[in-house]
Amino acid sequence: MTAQTAAIIGGGVIGGGWAARLLLMGWDVRVFDPDPEAARKIAAVLDNARRALPGLSDVALPPEGRLSFHNTIPAAVADVAWIQESVPERLEIKHKTYQTLQEHCPPDAVIGSSTSGFKPSELQNGAMRPEQIVVAHPFNPVYLLPLVELVPSPKTAPEITQRAKDILTSIGMHPLHVRAEIDAHIADRLLEAVWREALWLINDGIATTEEIDNAIRYGFGLRWAQMGLFETYRIAGGEAGMRHFIEQFGPCLEWPWTKLMDVPELTDGLIDAVADQSDAQSGQYTIRALERARDDNLVSILRGLKAQDWGAGKLLNEQDRRVEGAVKLPDDLSAPIVTVERAVPLDWTDYNGHMNEARYLQAFGDATDRMMLLVGCDADYIATGGSYFTAETHICHLDEVHAGALIRIETQVLHGAGKKMHLFHRMFTGDRALATGEHMLIHVSLETRKASEPAPALAATLAKVAEAHAALPTPEGAGKAVGVRG
Repeated sequence: MTAQTAAIIGGGVIGGGWAARLLLMGWDVRVFDPDPEAARKIAAVLDNARRALPGLSDVALPPEGRLSFHNTIPAAVADVAWIQESVPERLEIKHKTYQTLQEHCPPDAVIGSSTSGFKPSELQNGAMRPEQIVVAHPFNPVYLLPLVELVPSPKTAPEITQRAKDILTSIGMHPLHVRAEIDAHIADRLLEAVWREALWLINDGIATTEEIDNAIRYGFGLRWAQMGLFETYRIAGGEAGMRHFIEQFGPCLEWPWTKLMDVPELTDGLIDAVADQSDAQSGQYTIRALERARDDNLVSILRGLKAQDWGAGKLLNEQDRRVEGAVKLPDDLSAPIVTVERAVPLDWTDYNGHMNEARYLQAFGDATDRMMLLVGCDADYIATGGSYFTAETHICHLDEVHAGALIRIETQVLHGAGKKMHLFHRMFTGDRALATGEHMLIHVSLETRKASEPAPALAATLAKVAEAHAALPTPEGAGKAVGVRG
């Protein structure tokens, strides 16, 4: 069985999102969908994913997997490790699909269903191997949002559940193990409650679709994005915490605030009101424009959370570490050291549509940090009271670069003795030079905040690299000052 091949059965919005995430995480993906437009639709989703997903990572993603389309389920599922079923939400269609794919797929492959409405035991009913099937319910866009509700039934084999967790984690997702079967799982039950209340607010003429969306996106939605419900309310309780919050606000649950126990009838009038108000709110945008705005916003929110190592941002940092592996000096020091490999994120660009000058400095700063780490100035060393401070920086901008481009920084150590570390960085995309950065750093004592000698082990490692790099030609522009040409 090929360990890194997945099959997507049904290539709609969700199936296309699964295909994009798996492909960009290095998996080969086979798609079966009888829709003659499937290839075009998945290509559009994949274009969006290529533009947005790499910007969440501060390390190079694996090489993109191979995408293929197949006319039959047997051709798609032979020798795969993961099968994601995203066919229409009709139980008879799903049962027929499972019958066919289980006749041809490996018995130890994970079969995950994107269903939001069916429990796994309902999906497994009449299946050849019920122990192979789980619910793996994601959220749109699948290639950006990490949550996937993983729901086994009592018939699901424990090893299938564990393998599903491992695979989902390996592609940067958070498998939320739902321990009991329940209609609509967990997240959609919460969404349903908000949706019903929102319909009542429109039905009763209290609020419009735009006003309801503003209440969410400008207020509690931002809090929920990084702390969820209960952690948010714990803070609302102040220093006394959750208990105080419940004691203070718990009685409100008995007040007639909501109509959650009742559902408004979806009359033509209510449907028209929702549709008309939504058109007035967002009808001026195409779906693709809304998708891009959504992706831009999510990238910005998630990268902000990533900088804080909190919530979904912490998951992204953990995924970077998994993808990157161990950080160590290369065995061959006869060439400049690659210190940064990454895509240019959406939020690194400016009004001119290219990476702004502050981000060039950030990228070179990241390269400097990596070099410090490689020679031994890591968190443990810094905890002992020593580190490097940047004393001088000179950046030359040679060419522009845009969001989504893969950049690479190669670093040469010009001097590495005593208290000084003199670095020269070159930034490329492919073979095209984008910028150079020359940095002079001084080793300091964090106690006195004054220059000091580095520890012997660090000094020896830095000297080893500097000695090897001394055989390299002096970089063009090294030591250059800013000036006006005659």
